[in-house]
Amino acid sequence: MNGLFSNAAARAAQRSALASLADLTASVGVSGLAAAQESPGLMSVIDQHAAGVRDSLDADNRPLTAILLAAYAEGVRDAAYQHGWVAPEGAIDWTENDWVLRRLLAVCTLARTLPAAR
Repeated sequence: MNGLFSNAAARAAQRSALASLADLTASVGVSGLAAAQESPGLMSVIDQHAAGVRDSLDADNRPLTAILLAAYAEGVRDAAYQHGWVAPEGAIDWTENDWVLRRLLAVCTLARTLPAAR
């Protein structure tokens, strides 16, 4: 494959990842970040989850990217669904201890730190 097509594929992957993260932020991040602003305890839990995501993605040795974060979130969702997790309908109750939602919210917080995601 020459450079023209590989660059097009990379741009398409980047656009797809950014769209996926935007969808995740709309469905989980907006309400979750608002709830975390009101609850220091929830913010602390989300910070711990964000550290776990960074560790899982080896972010100390390579930069976080939209593609890595989107793929990670997709993997979390897929695994959760395979184990019987059901996404909540309607408003999310952030006082419930839902590991999956908290992990996905952590992905949203990390996505906000990406230059291209701003």
